[in-house]
Amino acid sequence: LIFSQVAPSDVVGGEEVFPRSNEPCISENEHQELFKQVDLNIAQLKKEGRYLSPNRQSGHPLFIFPLEQAEGVESEYHNVWGLSNYVDHNTSFPNQIQDFDCGTRSYDTTAGYNHDGYDIFTWPFWWKQMDLDQAINIAGADGQIVFKQDGHFDQNCAFNNLPFNGIILQHSDGSRSVYLHFKNGTITSKEVGDTVVEGEYLGVVGSSGSSTGPHLHFGVFDSNQQLIDPTVGPCNNQNSDTWWEEPISYYNTGINAVLTHTNFPVFNTCPEIETTFESNQFALDDLITWAVYLRDQRANTVLHLRTIRPDNSVQFEWDFDLEDDFQLSWWAWQFNADMEGTWTWEVTHMGETVSHNFDVGVLGIEDQLLNDLKLYPNPNSGAFTIDFTQPFSNTIVTVTNYLGQTVSKRELANEQSIHLNIDGASGLYFVKVDQLEKGLTRTFKVIKN
Repeated sequence: LIFSQVAPSDVVGGEEVFPRSNEPCISENEHQELFKQVDLNIAQLKKEGRYLSPNRQSGHPLFIFPLEQAEGVESEYHNVWGLSNYVDHNTSFPNQIQDFDCGTRSYDTTAGYNHDGYDIFTWPFWWKQMDLDQAINIAGADGQIVFKQDGHFDQNCAFNNLPFNGIILQHSDGSRSVYLHFKNGTITSKEVGDTVVEGEYLGVVGSSGSSTGPHLHFGVFDSNQQLIDPTVGPCNNQNSDTWWEEPISYYNTGINAVLTHTNFPVFNTCPEIETTFESNQFALDDLITWAVYLRDQRANTVLHLRTIRPDNSVQFEWDFDLEDDFQLSWWAWQFNADMEGTWTWEVTHMGETVSHNFDVGVLGIEDQLLNDLKLYPNPNSGAFTIDFTQPFSNTIVTVTNYLGQTVSKRELANEQSIHLNIDGASGLYFVKVDQLEKGLTRTFKVIKN
């Protein structure tokens, strides 16, 4: 449906699948060993007089959602998560699955494992979010730490027997919540025996242990250490009342991000970080990639899209029909902006509107930090220099080829000038400078002769 000029018609994107395999995040034997260690920790806390004895007659906790954006990235993403797997209530196996709503959003294995928690992954760009600590696990309810494990490899791409990083909290009634797969070295400095409050930071979402990508496995067990599905539903045969402060929808449809890029994003092979080509600064003649990232896309819904000029006039306004059910999806169009100034890219879906501002031909005040950055020579024979206006730290320089594959990556340590080499064939490359502290990005197109 065209509202103004001829709307963009060539769309790129579609479904994006979070990497997964139907193997247990944690096996039944591992669960038993885990809870044995919890019992040992509790025994030690009792000896030290630090154990908070539960009142089994008190009511069970009500959890808040255990994953959220880290502070400082609200302007980049509208939301950072999606849900892939619920508790499997059908104890038969294999491929006999029944979640709380009588659907099949879970899994089991031929060995008899039935998924016993909620898998909450990051979206968009799961590896980038992990790399930059953009999504964090938080305490679902007040509790005492009765298990903590850290220091293990966190970039796993398959199920295995490697140890995870994680935390277990025990709540006032004796129930427990389990948090697995944290990024190495990011778990709270609090130790076993310390208490946390609802919403308190626990650690960064990672991919340690048996994991196919960055996500949180969140599990709940009652005071008798029996598995609990915190969501009430017609096929939840474990409990009849909710354990959430606010209900969790079966489909959590929403807009996770509305972004602009210098090219279409590339989702690289696990565990290589995605090549996102994100940018909020363009020249007037640049081809801009306008993108939207969705979770739980539902068929027969509509995206309403607008590109709004600096003078508040509308360049393009159109509707895009969504024809399929996708757990994750992204959609992008490429065209030029026709006016200098600050633009708005706006997307409305199912009553939710999210907008993103960026600059064309002019720089915002903070962007001046990268304004005088110089890259030379260009074209070159594979060797080039980048000069900064001042010594830069907390900055990553990434070189990718035209396929989006990373050729080299370097983190600056208070440097004002760096020299880089392109190891690869002649052709077009992209050099992206990410100033992480300020959230600034600048991308160069480089030609190797």
